[in-house]
Amino acid sequence: MCLAIPGKILETADSGWNRVAKVQFGGVTRQVYLDFVPEAGVGDYVLVHVGFAVSKLDEAEARRTYELLEQMGALEEQ
Repeated sequence: MCLAIPGKILETADSGWNRVAKVQFGGVTRQVYLDFVPEAGVGDYVLVHVGFAVSKLDEAEARRTYELLEQMGALEEQ
């Protein structure tokens, strides 16, 4: 089973052949490749799997996903 996590794009940049973004997942920020969602930009929410944004989604859907993950205990600190 694969899991993609929603995150908000804070900034984008070109990195050689790839387009990358700084994406915020709650309190964590990571670099993500935007190769599969070239239309994504700053302020957009994307689903991220193993460092690649695989699709865009709206803010309401991102919030619902975070709420479900919290209910499952998947966002608890270890």
